Amino acid sequence: MQYNELGKTGMCVSNLGFGASSLGGVFHSIREKEAIEAVNTALDGGINFIDVSPYYGHLKAETVLGKALKDIKRDRYYLSTKVGRYGKDGVNYWDYSAKRAKESVYESMERLNIDYIDLINVHDVEFADLNQVVEETLPALVELRREGVVKHVGITDLQPENLKWVVEHSEEGTVESILNFCHLCLNDDLLLEYTGYFQEKGIGIINASPFSMGLLSMRGAPDWHPAPQALKDACTKAATYCQDKGYPIDKLAIQYSTSFNPQIATTLFSSASPKNVQKNIDYVEEAIDNELVKEVKAIIGDQMGTRWKNS
Repeated sequence: MQYNELGKTGMCVSNLGFGASSLGGVFHSIREKEAIEAVNTALDGGINFIDVSPYYGHLKAETVLGKALKDIKRDRYYLSTKVGRYGKDGVNYWDYSAKRAKESVYESMERLNIDYIDLINVHDVEFADLNQVVEETLPALVELRREGVVKHVGITDLQPENLKWVVEHSEEGTVESILNFCHLCLNDDLLLEYTGYFQEKGIGIINASPFSMGLLSMRGAPDWHPAPQALKDACTKAATYCQDKGYPIDKLAIQYSTSFNPQIATTLFSSASPKNVQKNIDYVEEAIDNELVKEVKAIIGDQMGTRWKNS
């Protein structure tokens, strides 16, 4: 496993990171014992960065992860979670107020069985008034950083231009990392247009969803996926092509997304299956077939870089 420094945080994180959204049953139902084993498989395989949110599974992901982390030494991992986006009784809601942000941090620590958070993020800022994020949410988290409750502060979003706007309008040193998803994968390289800016600012870059939320898999995108049908069809065609070559598209996808070292500190994938976790760890240790990358991008063709709105 390769390790990269996350901006100026001092955190040296694994090139492949564990996204714990699957522990909340976001993609399909899980078995808790197996999900806990998946966390241990990730750590035993050299992964030291775990990302979660109270939103995932409406508290379930943090709760299950907390059970997994209960007996694991704290120096074996860095833990990232979020504030601002939540859910209750099957209904999503958003609250980016300073009061709720602070409350959320302490609630997350209790669920996760930890006494500090390595990285706290404002979750999916596109759903917020960006001015509120700059003027209220982030200052509340910076206050917790001064108190040592959290070590570092970041922001996340699907739209990289929103991340840049928040950084541009925040006091220097406020935002230490950004997390962007679905924009550094086989069908979309948009994040690369922004990496120079964030690096110049000393801000760490976290990439997520190398499978583009299921587009780059043989199973295909779930029904709720917001991508247009033309892109779904193109990715299905690419997945079939890879399958015929004996090179699963998920293998190529995760190898591709983790190949941008050291400018991308870590790429997050999510699975509640120990077998799948180990499979992905093994994939990133193998050399990528760059010729196949070119062929897949050609198949996706004019759907490369097609965007969609978060939901």
